[in-house]
Amino acid sequence: MDLDALETSFDLVAPRGDELMDVFYARLFAAAPAVTPLFAATDIRRQKAMLLSALVLVRNSLRDMDALTPKLRELGARHVAYGATPEHYIVVGEALIAALAEIAGDAWRPEHELAWGAALAVIAAAMLSGAQDAEVALAA
Repeated sequence: MDLDALETSFDLVAPRGDELMDVFYARLFAAAPAVTPLFAATDIRRQKAMLLSALVLVRNSLRDMDALTPKLRELGARHVAYGATPEHYIVVGEALIAALAEIAGDAWRPEHELAWGAALAVIAAAMLSGAQDAEVALAA
């Protein structure tokens, strides 16, 4: 992973975190209307704050993935109860990258997009591993 590109690009958008979350969720719901019901009982303002906090945690933990991975696995396990499926991770990643690019504007570079694609693949793999463990535990 290109840690410098990840940190630099996130630092570009961090001051506009609330706007980033608004753009992300608008893009997510437009691209995948089927996920909208998963948020029906959710306080969306709280949800946006939690996602932004999670992104800040990821940004601050990029150089210590060994410490971050267990947290991502736990997050993936929790997402099973929310109804998240492996397909959702793809659309979430695409919506997040598009939102980051939109908020960063002209400062967004191709290397930022590549870095986020690689990072989100690692993040999704860890979360899906945790989700799989949770599903196995539920089936037992």
